[in-house]
Amino acid sequence: MPNFLRFTTLSLRDLVITFGPPLLLVVLVGVIAYRIIDPSPPKVVTLSAGQESSAYENLAKRYAAVLAREGIQVKVVRSEGSFENLERLKDPDSSIDIAFVQSGSTDLVQAEKIGLISLGSLFVEPVWLFYRAESKLDHLRQFRNLKINVGPTGTGVPQLFGKLLVANGVNPSHLALSDMENTAATVALLSGKIDGMVFSSAAEGLLIQMLLQTPGIRLFSFSQAEAYSRRFPFLSNVTLPKGIINLGRNQPSHDIQLIAPTATLVAREDLHPALIDLFVQAAAEIHGAPGWFQRRGDFPNAHFTEIPLASSAEKFFKNGPPLLNRYLPFWLANFFDRMWLVMVALGALLLPLSRVVPPLYVWKVRSRIYRWYGQLRSVEVAVEEASEADRREVCNHQLLRLNEIEQRVNQLTIPLSFAEELYELRSHINFVRKRILWLQQGTEASSEAKAP
Repeated sequence: MPNFLRFTTLSLRDLVITFGPPLLLVVLVGVIAYRIIDPSPPKVVTLSAGQESSAYENLAKRYAAVLAREGIQVKVVRSEGSFENLERLKDPDSSIDIAFVQSGSTDLVQAEKIGLISLGSLFVEPVWLFYRAESKLDHLRQFRNLKINVGPTGTGVPQLFGKLLVANGVNPSHLALSDMENTAATVALLSGKIDGMVFSSAAEGLLIQMLLQTPGIRLFSFSQAEAYSRRFPFLSNVTLPKGIINLGRNQPSHDIQLIAPTATLVAREDLHPALIDLFVQAAAEIHGAPGWFQRRGDFPNAHFTEIPLASSAEKFFKNGPPLLNRYLPFWLANFFDRMWLVMVALGALLLPLSRVVPPLYVWKVRSRIYRWYGQLRSVEVAVEEASEADRREVCNHQLLRLNEIEQRVNQLTIPLSFAEELYELRSHINFVRKRILWLQQGTEASSEAKAP
């Protein structure tokens, strides 16, 4: 057993010495490629949402829950709304990685200049204009001289509502506009301190549900919704169907036409591609269900966004989730998806190495044996070149040298698969010894014959 372990250890050492450098080279190339490609996304990502208890904040919490399943922590940061979110993304010193931005907030040239990408449109955000009036208003010109709350500047609604007023030939200065947050504005509207309030939000918001069913509060119907959508490409016309609020009470009693920008998910262009994939897949899970203004599968999509669409998001909308993501955990699928080219390159590198390294291993083991053949040859040459007078002394010296060679050869340990070469070497040593002895005997016999 000790001899067997010694031979085994020796074989492993030879394998390590021979195969080690090529494998080390392959590992080094793989590590360098891994660092350059960086397949592992950051563990923490910051999402700028909206006001407290707003639709944006509630959705941000849902995104955080979905990404938490994959080990990604989403830090949700509150904001005034879409406009402030966009400003945060523009700021290079901001820690915001991704945010909800309303369509129409920027344009293609500006988005490309500051390095923003869209992950797609998520849902429509109708413009809800609630007002107090005994009679129904059907045109924005009728809101002159009324007190209307448009919300904080950071929401983006003031800019949008201003564009709508100007398109109708109404100077925003002809209205008394205030910038209260939605909760405070709702209290003011119900108490009669203001005449109306406008904001943009998903239909599921609790504030909308409450105002739609509050007596004395009307929802403005944009009868020219189709015209608005043609004038402003980032807007779409949607219909609040008759009876959608309450079928039993037939609320509303008629279809209401609304105009709606869309909420988009916008990120910095340097956001890790794996995180982009995760957010797009989370968007499909969160926003794919049917709603008041959409059918199942309508969202998310690549429409209604003036910001360049991320390539991975575009692939997702065309072909669905990547093949590997359907069968493998996210981290493993992401690793193979981003490292497959490197793995192919390493395979191409290993192929020639697999043909070169094994012969090198054989050569290394046999070289420990073959180098002694050089010693044997030098012994033979020394004897053959010796003169008749010195041959006896040379033979004696070379026999002693052969004994030393044989002793050192007997101490060789080589893998058992190469034992045949070792025994051949020992037999050749014995062959040279016999030849020297034969020459030595011949020299002695010749000397005795010449003696008087």
